[in-house]
Formats: sequence, C-alpha cells, structure tokens
Amino acid sequence: MKTRNLTLLAATSAFALSLLTTGCQNTLYKSETQKVKSNGAVETKQRTITENPDGTITRTDEKTTTNP
Repeated sequence: MKTRNLTLLAATSAFALSLLTTGCQNTLYKSETQKVKSNGAVETKQRTITENPDGTITRTDEKTTTNP
C-alpha cells in the first residue's frame, strides 16, 4: 500500500512540474490589414509574432485574397 502511495505521489508531482515548466505562448504583436483592389478583390494580410515558452520568437504571415 505504501509503494502505491509513493508511486501516485511521484506521478502527480511529475505532472504538476511539467505544467509549471511548459507555460504557454505569449502574443507580442498582431496586425491585420485589408486592401481592396481595382477589380473588387479583397486582399487581407495578417502578421503575428509570438514568444514560445522556451524563449524563441515565431513570426507568422498569412495572406488571403477573396475575389468578388
């Protein structure tokens, strides 16, 4: 019974520690611009810059065009 309790305690501690160390993404910058072209098409550009839990910076650019 004592071994079972120690195993459960160790598993719970490992799970809690993993949640504390991973964290989540932090959005540093986000922008969206729309532009209507002469033929009526709408061009949308989105840029997002995020900081990952390990300290790296990720930049995501998306461009979509919607034709009339």
